[in-house]
Amino acid sequence: MQERTVYTSTPSQLESLVSTHKVLRNTYLLLAMTLVVSAISAGTSMALGLGSGAALVCMLAGFAMLFVVHKMADTAKGLPAIFVFTALMGASIGPLLSAYLALPNGGALVMQALGGTALIFFGLSAYALSTKKDFSFLGGFLMVGLLVIIVAAIANIFLAIPALQLTISSAAVLIMSGLILFDTSRIINGGETNYIRATVGLYLNIYNLFIHLLHLLGAFGGDE
Repeated sequence: MQERTVYTSTPSQLESLVSTHKVLRNTYLLLAMTLVVSAISAGTSMALGLGSGAALVCMLAGFAMLFVVHKMADTAKGLPAIFVFTALMGASIGPLLSAYLALPNGGALVMQALGGTALIFFGLSAYALSTKKDFSFLGGFLMVGLLVIIVAAIANIFLAIPALQLTISSAAVLIMSGLILFDTSRIINGGETNYIRATVGLYLNIYNLFIHLLHLLGAFGGDE
């Protein structure tokens, strides 16, 4: 009779697997909660008629809170900090959403951007979860791409070239999609064990993906 080789998991491997599943579950639960908080904050910002100046202040305060979140991620204070951060980021896009909703087909554009963001996020997350492939090799490329986008965006504040803005948004959609794969892969493979930091990464990917999809849809819709 042919002998069969039986593969068993060691206690340490089982413990690592359980820990990874716990981080993944907590990350998606917290991510859902932060997106709800962000949506409520954005709606409140629109209802109050928040101006672009106030939105900029909220965004800068949000970036400041980002450092606070990372510093407190290993403590109980990390949870309230991340909700303050996402509330500020949600409020900062209120004027942008109001501007798009004021367009003749603005409601459709916003819903298409939301749908596209959800489709990309769930599709890429499902792929990363099902294949369990390690996408850490994308890290260097994505970081360089992100820096190029930031530099180009700052330059375009002064240049105000519509074609460059479209290029930036197109590149941002690709980079954020890659980051969703990268960040999800890090959680699955144990590269990120703190669910608060993991949530921040995925939240920023979704946030930027939505904004740049909205810019592209508005541009190709002929309303910008």
